[in-house]
Amino acid sequence: AHKLINTAANRGLQNFDEIIEPQDYLQFTKDFKFNLTDDQETAIEEVLNDIYSRKLMDRLICGDVGFGKTEIALRAAYIIASNGKQVALVAPTTILAEQHLNTFKSRFEKYKITVSTLSRMTTAKQKTFIKEGLKKGTISIVIGTHALLSKDISFNDLGLIIIDEEQHFGVSQKERLKELQFNIHVLTLTATPIPRTLQLSLTGLKDLSLIT
Repeated sequence: AHKLINTAANRGLQNFDEIIEPQDYLQFTKDFKFNLTDDQETAIEEVLNDIYSRKLMDRLICGDVGFGKTEIALRAAYIIASNGKQVALVAPTTILAEQHLNTFKSRFEKYKITVSTLSRMTTAKQKTFIKEGLKKGTISIVIGTHALLSKDISFNDLGLIIIDEEQHFGVSQKERLKELQFNIHVLTLTATPIPRTLQLSLTGLKDLSLIT
């Protein structure tokens, strides 16, 4: 608990590089085929305020399955990637990672933002190629399972980590994610927040957005 508090305190003192709204952001939002709910709009506004404020984001998006958490993650990822930084999305299962991969590839394809994946399904040859791409910065967004937490994964300029269904990851694994690079935004998506996570949000270590 002390380590988490110290990490949060140190992150709170950090300023992130200035992020500006991409020229095509409005077009990107129009690619969403549904109407946003009031809660989605509020959560998106809160996330964008975090990103543009130059303070490090550590926000928990809590909402049931199908309530539109992914769209919030997509918009945050688009803004960060369009500003030349990398994004990592970590999911607890290969199936969930594949679902995210399909969604992200579909939305990012016409914007020439490179999306890749790393999981147990990735071949050794592919892993070598992807690791090089992450290190050199030629891959903007990587989606994967705990394979992304490996010590031999390094990024050229990581700007955002998105953690999906964090109750399936241990505290040490989440801290490992933050250790990948100290000055990064953290966005956590969950349908069932564990008490520790909820406690962190309520004590101010995380900011909380609810989609009900």
